Amino acid sequence: MNGDALLGGLRLVNLSHVNDPARVSVYPGDPPPRLETVSRLEPDGFYLQTVFAGEHTGTHWGAPGHFTPGGLLADELTPEDLFRPAVKIDVRRRCTADPGYAVTVADLEEWEQGHGRIPGDSFVVLWTGWEERFGTEAFLPHPGFAPEAVQWLTDTGRLGERGGTGTDAFSPDVSADTTFVVSRMVYRRRRISLEVLANLASLPTTGAWVLCGGQINKAGSGSPALIYGVLPPS
Repeated sequence: MNGDALLGGLRLVNLSHVNDPARVSVYPGDPPPRLETVSRLEPDGFYLQTVFAGEHTGTHWGAPGHFTPGGLLADELTPEDLFRPAVKIDVRRRCTADPGYAVTVADLEEWEQGHGRIPGDSFVVLWTGWEERFGTEAFLPHPGFAPEAVQWLTDTGRLGERGGTGTDAFSPDVSADTTFVVSRMVYRRRRISLEVLANLASLPTTGAWVLCGGQINKAGSGSPALIYGVLPPS
């Protein structure tokens, strides 16, 4: 949903799924989330839930230390790491035809032919269509980036040092890769990964920024998050 207009005509769009344990896709092996009511208006005078979840459950971002030995952890990042320009790569058609599709250098070059060069230090967000499968068994398998595509983004400076990748699926890796080659490439230096995004139809192809919230855990590998698209005036 679009938020209220901000100063200068900027707009916010929510890119996060609701934290609903009854309808969530959990990465294999991660703990299932729970919401437990611990206080009620009657008789306690206030309503309160306790939240149990892994740091990478639902819509979330990951810090470099999630995959990089000695990499920055959540409490070592700065607001600048969590607020970056973004581009959206629409690969829904290819992913529908092949749920394990790996986005190629040719896909990225084709996108640039139509939209211009990907700015450095950006979030490069894949719109795979997997957000529609969230909470169902069809969330696996899932598409992602080919390692060569991320290497190209890195070598050309498009991914930058404070950018990263984004996806509406579990991870920038294709699900068939259990060695997480792409994740290991993305999380080098200060880059982060945005995962299990929602409402990507509301994010423009170019011209927006992405703002990542979430709880900053001590020595955290990342955080479940409210992630917003910050849109330019229309």
